[in-house]
Amino acid sequence: MAQRVRIPLLILLCVGIGAWAQAQSATAQQALARSGNAEHIILGQSAVPLYGPWKFAVGDSPVDPVTHQPLWAQPGFDDSLWESVDLTPKNGTFDPVGGYTGYVPGWTARGHAGYWGYAWYRVQVVLEARPGDKLALAGPPDVDDVYQVFDNGNLVGSFGDFSGSEPVTFYAQPMMFLLPQTADGNSGTSTRVLAFRVWMEPEALSTQPDAGGFHTAPVLGEAGAVTAGYKLRWLEVVRAYLPFAIQAHLYALLAIVAFSLILFDRSDRVYLWIGTVFLLQAASYALSAFDVWSRYLSIWADSLIISGLFTPLICAGWVMVWWVWFGRQRPAWIPRAAAGLALLFIISNMIGEDLFYTVVPHPVASALHVVSLVVRLLFFSLFVWIIAHAIRNRGLEGWLIVPAILLLGIGMFGRELAVVHIPVVWFPFGVGINLPHSASLLLVATVALLLLRRLLVSVRLQRLMEQDVKQARELQQMILPEARTTLPGLEIESEYRPAREVGGDFFQIIPRPADGSLLIVAGDVTGKGLKAGMLVALLVGAIRSTAETNTEPEYVLGVLNRRLLGRGDAQATCLALSIAKDGKVMLANAGHMPPYLNGEPVAMEGALPLGMMPEAIFPVLCFQMEQGDRLVLISDGIVEATDAEGRLFGFERVHELMRTAISAAGLAGAAQKFGQEDDISVICVARTAAYNPAVV
Repeated sequence: MAQRVRIPLLILLCVGIGAWAQAQSATAQQALARSGNAEHIILGQSAVPLYGPWKFAVGDSPVDPVTHQPLWAQPGFDDSLWESVDLTPKNGTFDPVGGYTGYVPGWTARGHAGYWGYAWYRVQVVLEARPGDKLALAGPPDVDDVYQVFDNGNLVGSFGDFSGSEPVTFYAQPMMFLLPQTADGNSGTSTRVLAFRVWMEPEALSTQPDAGGFHTAPVLGEAGAVTAGYKLRWLEVVRAYLPFAIQAHLYALLAIVAFSLILFDRSDRVYLWIGTVFLLQAASYALSAFDVWSRYLSIWADSLIISGLFTPLICAGWVMVWWVWFGRQRPAWIPRAAAGLALLFIISNMIGEDLFYTVVPHPVASALHVVSLVVRLLFFSLFVWIIAHAIRNRGLEGWLIVPAILLLGIGMFGRELAVVHIPVVWFPFGVGINLPHSASLLLVATVALLLLRRLLVSVRLQRLMEQDVKQARELQQMILPEARTTLPGLEIESEYRPAREVGGDFFQIIPRPADGSLLIVAGDVTGKGLKAGMLVALLVGAIRSTAETNTEPEYVLGVLNRRLLGRGDAQATCLALSIAKDGKVMLANAGHMPPYLNGEPVAMEGALPLGMMPEAIFPVLCFQMEQGDRLVLISDGIVEATDAEGRLFGFERVHELMRTAISAAGLAGAAQKFGQEDDISVICVARTAAYNPAVV
């Protein structure tokens, strides 16, 4: 509880010190006395913004060959011919990107349009401070891009890394530097020349219309007052980019929701694409806030990742979202176009934003910056193309996407709107409200509502499909023979256990009272599920209609083969056999597993499955079943049963069980318990000595 109280008190104290410091600053400026070009400042426990006038020059300073220090930082350097720059802001001005207060235009709006590189700011001040007071200087919290600060020619600190051949830049942050205490005699008066060596990368030229150098004034004063203002500036930075962090969390949450919707409908890939786009958006916003609040990644690395990689992938992702949303049928070239544009976007963004200015000339980068704009227009054209097709083919559902596309377009071209001085950022209560980001949030809300509608439609269709599957299963159960059937001289037992709701195995047991024979047809269609069940219904109908006129196994297989031809990938293995009254068996095979006679597999010729060739030949085998013989037909679902360790049930186990004269239910149960992977069907036919009338 003490910690909770301490934080608000600290904020109130900082705000109070800042307000008091501004009052003291106004009093000090009223007492300002000029001595040549020097600002005369009387310091107490206060901090004074250094509005100037500053002396300014583009370019970099020559280095003193003796001291190896920049000549433009020396207090004796004559800067009278330099430009004068006043950093006094207009009332109510904000940084158009970050929202920092006290904003002034940079050097590109002061006669140096298109210039990037080094520039210098110098100001001479005369300070009157109490002896023993510690002095500090707060660097400009809004600057393009990094700087070194000199006090009377001595380097006192820097923002950015100047150790290499060219500086490493970071997004602007508040900085504070303690100044050495010097005085003229014992009066506490000192004269100082403060110089800033500023570096701006060419990328800043494309981010805002008035980039370059200082956008806020440095602050000089007593260390305690400067520290208070420094903390307030940090609070301002955190507050300005807080919406980025909030949006990052929001997009991450929505990505999780989108991915979780796959569990409700695995066939709809739109949830995967939307989740991926939301995840990229979350990473982009999180990285933006992280890079402003820290200095782990440079501006170059941030731009390379966000502008060079994330933004093109997000645009391509949205194309795929809408293409998949409306059926992934036409136009078929959309995915290839999105991939090609994304690659071109990556290249044009990386080079067009002058990320490789050391090796790519600026005119080439400017041309590719235009290419980047054209690519974005092409992306937006793809969106419009997809929606136009959707409106024509889907009607209302296509119209519902129009607001999302318009919001997406605002987000894509927000930078161009800012460059042509169209307001895209507002700062109520100091919190930045960005038009592209706001459009992005509205886009999320729109897509969320559309997803909810799509999910409800999907759930309704799934329920209808479940009803269809249930009816198909009931139909399949109806066309299966009874589990036990007794005919004159024969006892028949069958068992069927589908791997899914609707199976692909089928068999029919059709007696012919006219001559006392029996026709058995068993098979396995390719695939599983409802499609396989429909093929089973087709084949069973063909078997029954054919058996009314001809029960010869070879003829039956020929009819079934013709029924499957021309139906795409519809194929089936099948075995047909007829058992005469005297026990003579005629068997024809179409790629099915051979039956077992008295525990031993029947030797058969191989053959093609049904549905592969119009003139397929199905070999016929004849043999005799004596009284007491037992013939077992099985499907490959028994042999291919697999346990948790990946071991197959296999032919050896089947062979061992066959020798024990196991029942059809026992054999099917053993394979299912081992680990069912496919449909299981078993038919056992035993020839008995006694004559029994057929039981219907």
